[in-house]
Amino acid sequence: MSALSFRVLAAMAACGLTLSACASLRPKPKPVAAAPPVVATPAPAPVIVKVPVPVKEACVPKSLPRAPKYPDTDAALRDAGGAADRYQLMAAGRLLRDRRLADLERVVDGCR
Repeated sequence: MSALSFRVLAAMAACGLTLSACASLRPKPKPVAAAPPVVATPAPAPVIVKVPVPVKEACVPKSLPRAPKYPDTDAALRDAGGAADRYQLMAAGRLLRDRRLADLERVVDGCR
């Protein structure tokens, strides 16, 4: 081997050692601090709110009778013999309507 090749070989060896030494001297990354463990808190219990549901109650009492048959219908007034008969039919119908209206007003006042 010649002196020149020995120098080249020695220079290459020195460069290799330098590079390997530099690689081993790199600063090591600092260990990342572990995040504190996440403690799972239980979800709060759902709040149950009881909403009062309106109960539909019958406002009309069972004792309220059905509407009566009124005697002063158009057909009855046409078939009446005279003015006095028509007047009596109308007066009887009015009395029944007044009584029925009084019953209905009493029921409506109870519902309010």
